[in-house]
Amino acid sequence: MANTPDDPQLIERRKADHIRINLEENVQFPRLTTGLERYRFMHHALPELDLAEVDTSLLFMGKRLSAPLLISSMTGGTNMANPLNLILAEVAQANSIAMGLGSQRAAIVHDDLAESFRVRHVAPDILLFANVGAVQLNYGFGVDHYRRAVDMAEADALILHFNALQEAVQPEGDGNFRDLLPKVAHLCRVIGVPVIAKEVGWGFSADDARRLAEAGVAAIDVAGAGGTSWSEVEYHRAPTAFHARVARAFADWGIPTAESIEYVRAAAPDMPIIASGGLRDGIDVAKCIALGAQLGGLAGPFLKAAAHSAEATHDLVRELTAQLRIAMFVAGACDIPALQHTPLIKD
Repeated sequence: MANTPDDPQLIERRKADHIRINLEENVQFPRLTTGLERYRFMHHALPELDLAEVDTSLLFMGKRLSAPLLISSMTGGTNMANPLNLILAEVAQANSIAMGLGSQRAAIVHDDLAESFRVRHVAPDILLFANVGAVQLNYGFGVDHYRRAVDMAEADALILHFNALQEAVQPEGDGNFRDLLPKVAHLCRVIGVPVIAKEVGWGFSADDARRLAEAGVAAIDVAGAGGTSWSEVEYHRAPTAFHARVARAFADWGIPTAESIEYVRAAAPDMPIIASGGLRDGIDVAKCIALGAQLGGLAGPFLKAAAHSAEATHDLVRELTAQLRIAMFVAGACDIPALQHTPLIKD
């Protein structure tokens, strides 16, 4: 009998492929950038601040974070993911930052794949996000399936990811996104935890943001273009030359991260925004906060650090936080609320 898309061996192989390809191949956008390089802060030679007193902490979804940092959703559903997610969770706990899990669809369908998503025992206090694809609402998943993901992770909120392009270029992808919004709205009403709408690397438009806000999502993770291109990831795992050519054509598709933040902020001014998609350092995080985001998320850099060691992952958090604090210092922002009102210069 041929494997089906929900065959556990096929799922685990796909998840392992995604980890391997992200670690070994160049899957960045070839030309399209985040747009953050077009922004800069006005430098203050006289900031009238004590660097030691610059406060990077904030309250988000009811939890105090030491910095506006999110270890963005990456992986799970394969044995390769277990040690990586444990390292990431331990680092998030030690540094009081947020963490999102990779898609839990596999573990909902096959409970024996759930272990890689169970990290609460090493991270009891972190702001933790469960994660399932929105399109599964059109493929037999109901509210109870999404609750299972939240309960499995003991999560504080649910990421509902929207990955239309990735599904479209996957030979085994789920491409029926018709009439999804009413189901999203129902899920938001009854799931019992905040729902975060998240793209996976191509950004949300203003129209997307407006409709998602009306549907009741609690936050939007723009996950814009300019970092990892998942069509490039799928290019590297394409089973035929035909599928590879189709995926490669979309290598530079998407809405750059900076533009997507602006679209969401304009369309849904009160919507909390998480900025991800190609962020590389604490200065990028600072720019995203100044543009209107509350958190900055990174995935690829954390995956590479965790694959190296726990110490490398701790070092990455320390570097990001130090870069953010210094950027705030020389931009004249004493804390995160001040940074949110610090103007940027657009080149």
